[in-house]
Amino acid sequence: MGRRFFGTDGIRGRTNGGIMTAATAMRVGQAAGTHFVRGGHRHRVVIGKDTRLSGYMMESALVAGFTSVGMDVIMTGPLPTPAIALLTRDMRADLGVMISASHNLFPDNGIKLFGPDGFKLSDETEAEIERLMDAEPQLAPAEKIGRARRIEDARGRYIHAVKRSIGSDISFDGLKVVVDCAHGAGYQVAPSAIWELGAEVVALGVSPDGTNINDRVGSTAIEALQAKVVEERADIGIALDGDADRLIVVDEKGRAVDGDQIMALIATRMQEKGALAGGGVVATVMSNLGLERYLAGIGLTLERTKVGDRYVLERMREGGFNVGGEQSGHMILLDHATTGDGTVAALRVLASLVRENKPASEILHLFDPVPQLLRNVRYEGGAPLDDAGVKAAIADAERVLEGHGRIVIRPSGTEPVIRVMAEGDDAGEVEQVVDSICEAVRQAA
Repeated sequence: MGRRFFGTDGIRGRTNGGIMTAATAMRVGQAAGTHFVRGGHRHRVVIGKDTRLSGYMMESALVAGFTSVGMDVIMTGPLPTPAIALLTRDMRADLGVMISASHNLFPDNGIKLFGPDGFKLSDETEAEIERLMDAEPQLAPAEKIGRARRIEDARGRYIHAVKRSIGSDISFDGLKVVVDCAHGAGYQVAPSAIWELGAEVVALGVSPDGTNINDRVGSTAIEALQAKVVEERADIGIALDGDADRLIVVDEKGRAVDGDQIMALIATRMQEKGALAGGGVVATVMSNLGLERYLAGIGLTLERTKVGDRYVLERMREGGFNVGGEQSGHMILLDHATTGDGTVAALRVLASLVRENKPASEILHLFDPVPQLLRNVRYEGGAPLDDAGVKAAIADAERVLEGHGRIVIRPSGTEPVIRVMAEGDDAGEVEQVVDSICEAVRQAA
């Protein structure tokens, strides 16, 4: 049976427009609290959020839910998702909660849950929490209701942790860095960490007002960052998303650098130092074939998972890898974080810039991406991918690209859309096969 609340990355939706309501948040708090209240110790949960207006409402509802079943609550205020994962583990909490809809605009919000080890919950645990959400809550006796408090040192704890992710011999003195925080959760900590390491920082997207998160700023809208890097003659630009678990880079010429090139750089440098585990990198089916070929050329593998950083992380833990990520910018460096961390990844890129004393455009262009094209086809209902005509079009496309390209066809997990992606050495062939599959899906739909 399909799940009603949890998707591939927690619960997410339009605030007050569906499942993402205060009532849902309180039920999540009661259900998750019930699941994690085990043993006789005093139980506690760490709750963080990004800068959305609805964060206040969702935070209050979650606090009510958790305290009603006997859990103490520690609130951090606006902090990146990876900071909440870190604090959950370091403060020996039973559970961590991040209130965020990541790169979505402010009307949306979401709830992400972390276990006591700082990792996102398994599908099985989320399913159990959904089951408890439908049951009568197990309210605590009056004398055992939880307490709630805010802590003031959470930002400092996280800044200290991310600074330790690079060598103590590294200083960013002489670097000029434009940092775009998307008016989101990283707006205080990311510029501070980079400045404290010696860089001159030009900050963008650091004036949240509750409604401007990800609005024409951040990793999904980098035009302002590109212009500012060129205008300031900066060495590099860093773009985070709303909850700061994603990174996109802009080189000194104003050109965008995606997650594939960032993974290539980090993996290469770690391999050179003998610090890369697993013999390669874990990425999703969307990562460019050029990355796969580049890694193979230096003796490394690229293992692919379905789309979603949680699936990348699962494979990393299974296979003993310590570097993984997504083309969209989620960078998971397991030696330093239990989830994607845009600030940690940015510091690794800046450290390479210092060590190699070369421009960003050089160190962040390790391979030429092959032509890649992604198109979405909306449909009203049914299962277009089961249609005989669609299957035939896909088979034809596979024959055309065999040996020098590949295709990825997948339904969206959040909307009635089929995503059709192809890549190969011949851009004309890539466009041709994408068009033919899209047309077959439209006819079937």
